[in-house]
Amino acid sequence: MVFDLKTLKVTNHIKTGGNPDCIIYDPASKHVFTMNGKTGDASVIDPGSLTVIATIPMGGRPEYAVADGKGMIYDNIEDKNEVVALDSRANIVKARWPIAPAAEATAIDMDVQHRRLFIGGRNKILAIMDADTGKVVQTFPIGSGVDTNTYEPETGLLFTAVREGILHIFHEDSPDKFSVVETVKTEFGARNMALDPKNHKLFIDTADFGPVPAPRAEQPNPQPTPVSGTFRLLVYGR
Repeated sequence: MVFDLKTLKVTNHIKTGGNPDCIIYDPASKHVFTMNGKTGDASVIDPGSLTVIATIPMGGRPEYAVADGKGMIYDNIEDKNEVVALDSRANIVKARWPIAPAAEATAIDMDVQHRRLFIGGRNKILAIMDADTGKVVQTFPIGSGVDTNTYEPETGLLFTAVREGILHIFHEDSPDKFSVVETVKTEFGARNMALDPKNHKLFIDTADFGPVPAPRAEQPNPQPTPVSGTFRLLVYGR
């Protein structure tokens, strides 16, 4: 869906692959990439013409992605336990790297300066990877249901939010050595996060949740359902 930022009026619709779970703008190619979980591919959109100009097979179910600003996009392939390095100008996958001992990765962010990827696995392991070699340089245990990693270059802090109601905070002592700073108790479901770099505040959303629905063929592992009208924003600062 395309909308006008001033009026919020919907101006267009663009047909992508199935279940676009992540949408990212790549400044190097000036294209928008949607990572489509159901069809296992990425749709490449030209913002000027509002058309899909390429479809890239991803070799599995793509999840969150991050761009380095220089022409590479890194994306978690959740069901293959790997990260792919995607050339955003050529629209091809250049490399595939295993993320073991992490698995079922969803969250990802990057220290662009030091070329480090931060990969959050649903098996409760955070992996830190060299973005040029694919080598996992360090891992940490984390809570269940990770969905967002956010790195702050100014402070060298890495924030990891998980569904069980925990915010993990790590510090980059060096590109190959990170340390635990603090583990903050939040609220259940608080796993989607944004950072304001001007005031160093974190914004994490959650809600009240009802019972877990019964499993279905299209959703064999259902999650608790949020209760309508209970959405709230949690704000954390130093």
